Amino acid sequence: MRRPWERHSEVCAKVIIATKVGNQWRPDGSGWDWNPSKAYILQAAEASLHRLQTDYIDLYQLHGGTIDDPMDETIEAFELLKEQGKIRYYGISSIRPNVIRKYIKRSDITSVMLQYSLLDRRPEETVLDQLQQHQIGVLARGSLAQGLLAGKPAKDYLGYTSEQVRQAAEAVQGVAGTKRKLAEVAVRYVLHHPVVSSAVLGIRTKEQLEDALAAASSVALSQQEMQTLRELLPPNRYTEHR
Repeated sequence: MRRPWERHSEVCAKVIIATKVGNQWRPDGSGWDWNPSKAYILQAAEASLHRLQTDYIDLYQLHGGTIDDPMDETIEAFELLKEQGKIRYYGISSIRPNVIRKYIKRSDITSVMLQYSLLDRRPEETVLDQLQQHQIGVLARGSLAQGLLAGKPAKDYLGYTSEQVRQAAEAVQGVAGTKRKLAEVAVRYVLHHPVVSSAVLGIRTKEQLEDALAAASSVALSQQEMQTLRELLPPNRYTEHR
């Protein structure tokens, strides 16, 4: 069965409802606590269905996760929700390679949301290929690197100096030329890897919406363009949670 987010190249009118679970707000509103327990996931799913006014959620994701979580209990909750027809698929949202590997081995996750961009190439080291091997799709967030690849002033970012970030932004501009937007190139870099099913973009303005629509309909980057971008800076690597 083809999952609803598998073909990012097609424009589809169908609405896919995805939400997350794991951060439990305190009753007094003072903040939230991490809670990946089975009881809370089941309770939170019911609350989400009520708020969304729907019978089922297409994709239910664990919002984070650590290697010390009661993972079997968490997976039991997701599997039960699938059996009950309250969710269609489940996944995790994590940048921790050790957590991702555990879920690959022990669960039936269909997706992993993680941060990935030209300025955050950590997933390229091992994670993307592992997920592709197991046919688990990636929802990439942070494709514009906090806007640094789409026109915002350069600053230090994930081990890169502000000068290196400026060089990356200039390279994106060079590839974009006069016919493409900066966001198109930045997003298409992420979508080039076949395991990436979708780029998740934050949209607050009309201009950002136009950028997202342009990226969705833009042609893929050529191999030469990809090589230009890849060779610009040494890729960064995960230093924790390996």
